[in-house]
Amino acid sequence: MANITEDPGHGSSPAAWIAVAIMLVGVAIGTLFLFLNVLPMVYVGAVLLPIGLIIGFVLKKAGFGVNGSRLGSSH
Repeated sequence: MANITEDPGHGSSPAAWIAVAIMLVGVAIGTLFLFLNVLPMVYVGAVLLPIGLIIGFVLKKAGFGVNGSRLGSSH
């Protein structure tokens, strides 16, 4: 087994949590309204997926990612 001295992190950061939460809401909206056959709302849910990715990337660059400069503790 390899001895890894530096932990790469597991995505446990505000940026990751917010990105995943937005994308989860998008999937939930898309699934619900696909079941109800309301296609415009399915598209709204689908649009939330790339928005979640973009917001996660922006928050990471702003210092809220793993080992980010704006975090009070080291994740």
